[in-house]
Amino acid sequence: MQNRLRITVLCENTVGPVSGTFGEHGFAALLEGEGVNILFDTGVGETLLGNALRMNKDLHRLERVILSHGHFDHTGGLLPLLRNCGGKQVYAHPAVFSRRYRVKDSGESMPVGIPNDEEFLRGMGARFDLDRQFREIAHGVFLTGEVPRRTTFEKGDRGMFRDPEGHEADLLEDDQSLVIRTSKGLVLLFGCCHAGVVNTIEHAREKTGEERVSALVGGTHLGFSSAEQTEATVRALRSFGVGRIAAGHCTGFAASARLLQEFPGGFQTANVGYTLETE
Repeated sequence: MQNRLRITVLCENTVGPVSGTFGEHGFAALLEGEGVNILFDTGVGETLLGNALRMNKDLHRLERVILSHGHFDHTGGLLPLLRNCGGKQVYAHPAVFSRRYRVKDSGESMPVGIPNDEEFLRGMGARFDLDRQFREIAHGVFLTGEVPRRTTFEKGDRGMFRDPEGHEADLLEDDQSLVIRTSKGLVLLFGCCHAGVVNTIEHAREKTGEERVSALVGGTHLGFSSAEQTEATVRALRSFGVGRIAAGHCTGFAASARLLQEFPGGFQTANVGYTLETE
């Protein structure tokens, strides 16, 4: 069991009540507690340092950084972090540096992968620990590693490719989430959850042996999914007995509204400044 931890969202598309903070299309959250100081994702890189300073969070003290997957809006802040706060241990999946593109139906494509290569980031002080396995990175805090895709309804994002022409689909096998074991069950922290919310929860329950799901925080990627996937996800979350959902980033307005409707006392938006204390 983990002691009490605090999750604070530092980067997100929108801002909350903390004046002087800014939003960007990205995600980053800080996990703090006794013996724990972990940054989960780094946003695009435009707001991480300023928002942290505004909220009195000293990123020089970070023990480690986690990259949930290799997209620019989760990894772009790593370089300014290294430049301003010194070298860091960085946990990620081996595929985090894969070439990545979003290809529209019109054929227009844009690169969406991590903006700097591994050699350059190592030269800036990143100490990469690349692994695809489920692993404990602090007492009671786990990384899912590569998540098995088992549900039939979680289809992933059809617009992601490994080449600019859109011939090779990007399955985003590097997508991983953070899992915290608490007295009330599991708290899961998502980056984008490309692997699927339900797939990720089931994987976390299987690996930890804990069936209860206390809270979900972060991006769910339901904003890029079908209405059928959203409805199947909502049904599964109800069956899991999830107590709290703080969704943001890639969740989208329609899916957020649906979650609010289904979980009226347990849904919040995980915008900049949002905090959750585990028990």
